[in-house]
Amino acid sequence: MNAPWQPLLEWWFGTAQTSRAVAADKGKLWFGKRDSQDLEARERFGDRVDQALAGELTEWAQCPEGWLALVLLLDQLPRMIFRDSPKAFSGDIRAQALVAQGIAADFDRQLQPIQRVFIYLVFEHCENLAVQNEGVSRYIALIAQLPQEDRSLFADYLDFAERHQKVIAQFGRFPHRNAVLGRESTAEELVFLSKPGSRF
Repeated sequence: MNAPWQPLLEWWFGTAQTSRAVAADKGKLWFGKRDSQDLEARERFGDRVDQALAGELTEWAQCPEGWLALVLLLDQLPRMIFRDSPKAFSGDIRAQALVAQGIAADFDRQLQPIQRVFIYLVFEHCENLAVQNEGVSRYIALIAQLPQEDRSLFADYLDFAERHQKVIAQFGRFPHRNAVLGRESTAEELVFLSKPGSRF
C-alpha cells in the first residue's frame, strides 16, 4: 500500500533516476509559471494543501519522505494554487518550523540531493537574513558532497539562493511581494523592481 504522500512526490519528482534527469523532466513544473500547472496542483492536491495549512497531516513528518511532502504542501504548492495572492505565502511559517525540526532529526541527509533542494528552498523564501545565510550554507555543503558531474546543476540552485540572500541583505524583505501583500514600496525598491530579474 502506497504512503499517502507518494502521489505528490511522484508528481513533483517523477521517476527519473539521476538529479539531472529529474531536473530536466520536472524543471518546468518547478520553476515555470503556467496556469495549467497551477490548476493541476489545485485539482490534485488542493485538499491536502488546505489540510497542511490548517496544521493537519503532522504525522507525515515522522519520516523523511513524508516530511518532504509536507514541506512541499506548505511551501511550494501554495505558491502555485494561490499565486498572486497573500495566501501564496500562508504556509511559510509552518514550513520553516517543519524544516528546522526535520533537519534537527537529520532527515534532509536521508533524501536524494535533488529532493534536498526543496527543503533548502524554504530558507530562500524567508524574509530574514540569518535564515537566508543558513540556506546558502546548506547549498554549499550539499554541493561539496556531490560528484563532479552534478555540481554545475546544483551551482545554479546555489546562485539562485545567493540572489535571494542579496535582496534580503539590501531591503530586509522581497520587494516583489509588496503589491500582493499590500505593502508600500520605497523609492529604492521601485527602482530595483524596474530592473530585469528582480521578481524571481
